[in-house]
Parts: sequence; C-alpha cells; structure tokens
Amino acid sequence: MNLLTGLLEFLKRSGVRGLMGPLLIILVLAMMVLPLPPFLLDILFTFNIAVAIMVLLVSMNTMKPLDFSAFPTVLLITTLLRLSLNVASTRVVLLEGHTGPDAAGKVIEAFGHFLVGGNYAVGIVVFMILVVINFVVITKGAGRIAEVGARFTLDAMPGKQMAIDADLNAGLIGEDEARRRRAMIAQEADFYGSMDGASKFVRGDAVAGIVILLINIVGGFIVGVLQHNLDVATAAKNYTLLTIGDGLVAQIPALVISTAAGIVVSRVTTEENIGQQLVGQIFTQPLVLMLTSGIVGGLGLVPGMPHVAFLMFALLLGGGGYWLQMQKQESEAAAPEAGTAAPASLEPPEATWDDVSQVDVLGLEVGYRLISLVDKTQDGDLLRRIKGIRKKFAQEIGFLPPSIHIRDNLDLKPNAYRITLKGAEIGAGEAFVGMYLAINPGNVSGQLQGTQTRDPAFGLPAVWIDASLREHAQAQGYTVVDVSTVVATHLSHLINTHASELLGLQELQQLLEHVGKHAPKLTEDLVPKLLPLATVQKVLQSLLDEGMHIRDMRTILETLTKQSGQTQDPHALTAQVRVALGPAIVQQLYPASQELQVIGMDKELEYLLVQALQAGGASQAIEPGLADTLLRETRVATEKQEKLGLPAVLLVPAQIRELLARFLKRSLPQLKVISHDEVPGFKTIRVTSMVGGRA
Repeated sequence: MNLLTGLLEFLKRSGVRGLMGPLLIILVLAMMVLPLPPFLLDILFTFNIAVAIMVLLVSMNTMKPLDFSAFPTVLLITTLLRLSLNVASTRVVLLEGHTGPDAAGKVIEAFGHFLVGGNYAVGIVVFMILVVINFVVITKGAGRIAEVGARFTLDAMPGKQMAIDADLNAGLIGEDEARRRRAMIAQEADFYGSMDGASKFVRGDAVAGIVILLINIVGGFIVGVLQHNLDVATAAKNYTLLTIGDGLVAQIPALVISTAAGIVVSRVTTEENIGQQLVGQIFTQPLVLMLTSGIVGGLGLVPGMPHVAFLMFALLLGGGGYWLQMQKQESEAAAPEAGTAAPASLEPPEATWDDVSQVDVLGLEVGYRLISLVDKTQDGDLLRRIKGIRKKFAQEIGFLPPSIHIRDNLDLKPNAYRITLKGAEIGAGEAFVGMYLAINPGNVSGQLQGTQTRDPAFGLPAVWIDASLREHAQAQGYTVVDVSTVVATHLSHLINTHASELLGLQELQQLLEHVGKHAPKLTEDLVPKLLPLATVQKVLQSLLDEGMHIRDMRTILETLTKQSGQTQDPHALTAQVRVALGPAIVQQLYPASQELQVIGMDKELEYLLVQALQAGGASQAIEPGLADTLLRETRVATEKQEKLGLPAVLLVPAQIRELLARFLKRSLPQLKVISHDEVPGFKTIRVTSMVGGRA
C-alpha cells in the first residue's frame, strides 16, 4: 500500500509529460528482448511511420533550427525505435515465417506484396536503392552540412560575442538581453555540434538495415529448409518477401527522418518556413515561369516526345506566369500617382534633426592593423580590458564614465591609434600587433634590439621587441607588456587625467540619482533648492582636477548643504569641501604613514603671496618676477622630495592653496598642494624640503 501511494505521489509530481521520455526509452529497449505478437508489430510499425511524418512536417514548419532544438535527440530515439522493431520483427520472421507471408503482421505483408508486387528480386533492388539514397545521398549530405555548420558556428561565436559586448557597452541592450543572446549563441553551437554527431545514427541505421536483411534471408532460408522441412523455392519466397517487407517498412520512415534532418540543417534562417520560402522564391517570378513554359513546350513538339505531358505543363506554367504578370501590373497601377512620385524621389530630401550627429564623449580610433585588438575572433581582448577600465574608474573615482566608442579610421597609420575626448584628440600612439613593449623603469642591465620609442602613457623609454625576446627582456629588468595592455594603460591614464571633463551634467544627474536611492534627503534639499546643478558640478570638477576622488558623496553633499547659506561661490565651496575631506585627502597622499613628510614654504614667501593675492583682487595673478622665483624654488624642492622617495606634497596656508595649485599644475603636475586646514589633528608634520628657504 505504501509503495502504491509513493508511486502515485511520484506520478503526480513528475506529470505525464515528464514520464513520456523515460517510458518511451524503456519500451523501445524492451522490444529488443521481449517477443511481440504480429498485431502489436502492426501498431508499432504504423506508429513509426506516423512519427517520421510528424518529424518531417515539424522540420518544414520551423523558422530557425533552434525552434526544433530537440531534433538530435529525436533522431536518436527514432533510430533506436526502428532498430528495435527490426529486432522484434526478425524474431517473428525466423520463428513463424514458415506459416506464410502474413506471419509478421499485415504491415510487413502489405509492404512485401503491394509495393513490390510480390517479386522478391524487385524488392531487393528497391530496398538497396532506398538504402543508397538514404545512406549515400541524403544522410551523407546532411552530415556534411551539419559538420560545416558546426565548424562555422563555433568559429563565429567570438565575433557574435564581441557584437553583443559592443551593443552592451554602447547601451543598445541591457544585461538581460545580452545574457539571452549569449545563451542563444551557445544553444546554436550545441545544436549543430549535436547534429554533426546525430547524423551518424542514420548512417549506422542504414548499414544495420543491410546486415539485418542478409541475416534474415540467409537465416530464414536455413530455418525454413532444415527445421520446418520446406522446399527450397517456398522457403526462399516466404522468408525473402517477409524480409523485404520488414526492410522496406523500416527504411521508408528512415528516409523520411533523413530528409527532415537535411531540411533542418540546410535551410537558411528567415521569418518564413521552408514551404513559404520555396513558393516565394521559385514560383513568384513571371519571367522565369514563362521562359520555362516556352522551353518545355518546345520539347513537347519534338517528334517522339509525350506531347500531352509536356504541352500540359507548358500551358500550366505559361498561364501561371501570365497571371502573376497581370497581378504585378495591377498592384503597380493601384499605387497613388506612381508616375508623378518617381521624379520627386530624385530630389534630395530636406535636412532634419536626424541628420545632426553628436560627438562621442570618449572615443578610440584604430588603424586597420589594430582591428584585431577589438575582434574576439582574432583573440583580441581590448574590449574586455576597456570594460575593466570603466569599472575600475567607477570604483576608484566615484562616478560612471561615458561609454568608449571604438571605430576604425583609415586616415590613421596602419599601426596607429588615437583617443578623443568630445571629438578632440587627447592622446595618440602606435602599437604593433604580435610584438611586445619593453619599458625601461630606470634600472635595466642591458640594451635590446628593436624599435626605440617611449611608453605612450607615462613617457618612459621603451623598445618594441619580438615575442622571442620577451623572457630575455624581463631577465634584464624591463617591464614587458603586450599590445592590448599598452593601449589599455594609455586609455586608463588619460581617462583618469581628464576625469573632471568627463563629469558632465548628465553624469552628475545620474550620480545624484544613485546617491538619492540611499540618502534621498541629501539630494532633495541641495539641488536645486540651495545650489544649482552647475555649481555642484564645478565643485566636483575642481576636486577631480586635482586628482581627488569623489566617492564620499555624503560628506561632499552635507558640506555643500551647510555652506550654501553663506556663499554660492564654487571656489569657496570647494575649499570648505576639501577641509571636510581632509582625512581622505591625506590618506590618499600618505596611505600608511602617521607622519607627513612635506615640502614647506618660507614664511616671508608666504607673506608675499598673501599680499599679492590681496592686491590682485579678483584677478589672483602673481607678479612675473615672483612667479619665476616661486616656480624655480618649487621645482628644486620637488626634485629633492622625489629623490628621497617621498610624495611631492606642498603644505601652504589655506588663503593661497588654490592659487598655487592652479599656478603649479601645468609645470609640476606631480605636485599636490594642500592647506594646513586639511591636515587632521592626529597627524604629525615634518618638513623635508623648503621653498624659499632651508628645511
């Protein structure tokens, strides 16, 4: 009772559809070992024929191969079903063949008598012809198409993946659509790979059919003569007709299934099934039909030809072509003012807003020899690296940069590339596919043979070398990188350098919306009630312009909210934000140091700069003589600081920090200028170099 209850519960959970597959496989395998009565054989042979017809019709009505993705499995199951029926019928033929031609059921008898007229010699010939057609023509052709299709599909996978990645990077599709497309590409590759192997089932089935035919004829003749005492002629006739009927009733469904396989793998994917494609592409051209009608009619007039058949088809084709031509003329005449519309189409169309193209915020243009870097079919991984660059930038800087649009540019040198920001070039270089860039960090032990150049990102001396010299260069102390790394590093460096220019109003609005999901009051109260969006943008751009990240948006927005009632000036607001971010600024410059070893400034020089700043008013300019002295002294102090292996940081009063930062940035971009107000109280300061005096 418990066993029955458990079985019912299992059937309820699995459902009928879930059990159909396992039950079918078990029944097919059972037919090989269990004796079947002739009546049951008739039912199973009829079922086999019906399944073959169903598979053929389904294959003709699919729009693309993946619509019938179960076909390789169906091919295996139907082949196994035919072989099981052959085994079951062979058992009956050998055991009961002496009783007459209906010993193995009415279906086999009908195929043995009706299709070949009871002549076993004709039956053998027909059977062999069907096997040759199935084995040599259809199955071999379908197998070859499946093999080539599998190879081409696998070769095209990287290109399709690259196209999906490009659409995803460009924002044309979302993650879900990209994931669905990738899954479809994988399924397509699996399908053609499975079809390549499944076609061998039908080929093996044809070989098995020939072997079974010979075994049945020879074995039946021996059994009939030796065991049932039949005369030679009767035994040969009975067993041969039964064997031929058995072979034909199996080979005809096999031929149908093979045809279905050929249709599935040979069709071109469109929005039409195979019937619509054939009718639409063959029987819809009036000129073709009328020319064919004339040729067939001419052949029908040749003496000795069957005039009725040829002339009948000539009339049918000619009438069909004439009817199609009339339909085409009526449809053209029904078009409103077709004659007057043609000249108008020669006029150039009016310009519209669709003709206005926007400049890409970030762009990467490559020469034709570098296209392989962005083509996954050629093992190019630059697209993956660019996605990593954008992700790293967002994590380290604090906002998502615009997408980088990649295109080839035939105006560039074959090995050249350039990086653009809002249409203007901000960086360029040359890269040589198949070679490596050996960068000299300053402590190499030898020279390398190659093309002398400089690292495009940081300007260090470098050499383009052959791949065979890679290990030798590393042994001599060179930093060796491949082509993709060269371009990606240059691109990453320029993106970080121009971070302030990448923070447009659109990016800022997206950033505020992202922050608003976690702290809605911060953004609601600040923009636009207290400060306009453009002012917030200027503050953030000022921070980015001096190499600061803006990940701590909570502190930035809270400071702007507090200070907005006192001033709307972006420079004053930036100074207050920097004070609030003081611990983060110092942490960024001195990651793991309690003592800040900085460049100091002579008190007299500080006093002169404060006086110059107050005298200059809004202009905030430094007198030329003082500017030259300041620049020379600062350069000397910076070089001394770098020789000591310390960060180049200048510590000055808050009043002159912004002035000095703007003045020194162009000549000494590596120098960072901070104010006393930005240094946390728990940090100690030690002046190691001095501008305008001695430490």
